[in-house]
Amino acid sequence: MTRSQKHPSPPDFIGRPVWAEVSLSALTGNLRAIRDYVNPPNGKCKTPRKVLSIVKGNAYGHGGPQVAKALEKAGSDWFGVASAGEGIEIRKAGVRAPILVLGGFWPGEEKNLLQHNLTPAIHRCEQLLAFEAAAAKLRKKNVSVQLKIDSGMNRLGIMPKDADCFARQLAKCKHVSLVGTFTHLASSEVLTDTELGQQTKQQIDRFYSTVERLRSLGADPGILHIANSAAIAARPETWADMVRPGAILYGYHPGFDPPERRAEFERKLPLRPVMSLRARLMSVRCIATGEAVGYDATWIAQRPSRIAVLSAGYADGVHRSLGNRGVLYIRGHAAPIIGIVSMDVVMLDVTDVPDVAVGDVATLYGTDGGHVYPANVVARSIGTVTSDLISGVSQRVPRFYLP
Repeated sequence: MTRSQKHPSPPDFIGRPVWAEVSLSALTGNLRAIRDYVNPPNGKCKTPRKVLSIVKGNAYGHGGPQVAKALEKAGSDWFGVASAGEGIEIRKAGVRAPILVLGGFWPGEEKNLLQHNLTPAIHRCEQLLAFEAAAAKLRKKNVSVQLKIDSGMNRLGIMPKDADCFARQLAKCKHVSLVGTFTHLASSEVLTDTELGQQTKQQIDRFYSTVERLRSLGADPGILHIANSAAIAARPETWADMVRPGAILYGYHPGFDPPERRAEFERKLPLRPVMSLRARLMSVRCIATGEAVGYDATWIAQRPSRIAVLSAGYADGVHRSLGNRGVLYIRGHAAPIIGIVSMDVVMLDVTDVPDVAVGDVATLYGTDGGHVYPANVVARSIGTVTSDLISGVSQRVPRFYLP
C-alpha cells in the first residue's frame, strides 16, 4: 500500500485516535452462515433450528445494543445476556426478540425482569416460586422462564436429581411458563478419544435423561438447546432445537483438540472477523544501539532503530501480555510491540516499516484492506482465548458500525 493509499480515516471524532470498527455485514453474514450450517438441506429436523445469539459482555466487546439490533433485523430468534442489566440495556435500544438472562437473577431483581420482558434462567429450584410470586404480585401471566440443567460442568444449573423438585414447583405456578430447557458443555472442543473427549457425550446423556424425567412428571421442557460455539461447528448431535453461538458469531472458531481440526471446521463453516481494533501513531523517533525503551528497560535496541508510540494501551484493549511478544500491522508491514505495554500507549519497532510517519494507522487485529489479522492468532500467542481479547476492548474506545 502506497503513501497515497493510507488507511482511510474513520468518521470524525474528537479524542485519542484509537477506535474499533465493527462490520455489520460480517456480523450478519456469520449469523446466516451459522443458521444455514445447523439447518442443512438434507437435515431431518421437522422445523428449522433457531439461533440464540450470545451478546453478553457488551457483545464480546462489539457493543451489545448495536449488535443485538443488527442481529434482530437479520433474524436472530433469541438473545443471551449475563444479567438483567445487560438485558435492559438491549431492550432500551428497541430490541423486541426474547432475551434469556443466562445468569438468572438475584433476589429483588424479579421486578426488573418482569417489567422488561426478560426470561431468566432458573438454576436453583427455589428461584422458580420466587419468580412466580413476583409475577403474581404484578399480575403478569404466561411469564417465560427457562430451566438450566447442570449436566456435569458443576457450575450453574439444577442437578438431575432435582428434576422432581422442579416439576413439583412448576405444577404450582399459575403465572410462569417453562419455554426452554438447556445445559452448557464443558469441553465440547475436545475431540480426542480420551476421558475428557467423552465428557460431552456424558453430558448429553445426562441432559436428555433429565428432560425425559421432566416429561414423565408432566413438565413440558419447551425449546431444548445445548450447543455452544465449538459444538455448533463440530458436534451435530448437540444441535437440538436451538443453538447458542458466541465467539463464532464474531468471526472466530474456538481452539480444538487436536488443533489440526480447526482448519477442517473453518472450511466447513467459514466466518469473517467482525471487529478491527486500530490506533494511530502519535510519535516516531530514532534511537541508537543500546538504548532502552519503556518501563524497566525490558527492550534494548540491538541496532539503530525507529520507535513509534501508538495511541492505545491496556486500558483500551491492548492486552498487557503482548509486551515484547505481539505485533501490529501498518500498511501491511509488521511492527513488533516492544517493551511493557502501558495503560495508554504502546511502543513499536517500526525500523522495517517504509516511510513510517506520525498519523499512520496500526491494526492490532481484524481486517485492513485485503489483509486479515485474526484475533484468535493474537490470543493464542499470549496463551488466552479470543473472547478474552476482544471483550477487553474498553468503553473508552469509540466503536464505528460499518455496513
